[in-house]
Amino acid sequence: MKKEFDFTIVDSILAKYPANENSTIAILQDIQEHYHYLPEEIFSYVAKAINVGEARLYGVATFYENFSLEPKGKYVIRCCDGTACHVRGSLPILNKLRDELGLSEDKKTTDDLNFTVETVSCLGACGLAPVLTVNGDVYPAMTPDKAAELLNELKEIIAKEAENNE
Repeated sequence: MKKEFDFTIVDSILAKYPANENSTIAILQDIQEHYHYLPEEIFSYVAKAINVGEARLYGVATFYENFSLEPKGKYVIRCCDGTACHVRGSLPILNKLRDELGLSEDKKTTDDLNFTVETVSCLGACGLAPVLTVNGDVYPAMTPDKAAELLNELKEIIAKEAENNE
C-alpha cells in the first residue's frame, strides 16, 4: 500500500508565491530543493493551486535540465567529463566514485538517498581540471584518491548528523 503524501511542505511553499503561472518555476525549484527531486504527487496538486494544466507543469519540469523527476541524494556529485577534464583523467575519478558507492552508469543514486553521482559535459572550470562539484561547490584538480577522501568526509558528516538526530 502506497503511503499518503504529506503536502504540508508543498502548502508552505505555495503560500510564498502568487497563485498563477508566473510562479511555476520558483515553486518547482523550492519543492525540488526540499525533496531533492519533484515527486509525481505534486503535479496535480500544484497545477490546481496555481490554476495551470498539469501537462503544462510537467512540461516545464521536463524541459529544464535542473529539474529531476527521479529522487536524488542529499549530496549530488557532478563529475565533469568535458574535454579538459576527460584528458586529465576524469573517468578514473568517476569510476572510483561509482565503485565506492556501489553505483553504475544506470544506477546514479544510492539506496539510502545520501549520494547521487552524475556526469556533465562541462562545469566551466576547465583550468581547474579534472573537476567535481558537490551540491554546487567546486573541487578542483581531483584524483581518484582525493575523490575517495571527499566521499569519506561526506560520510562522516552524514554519520554525525545521524548521531545528533538520535
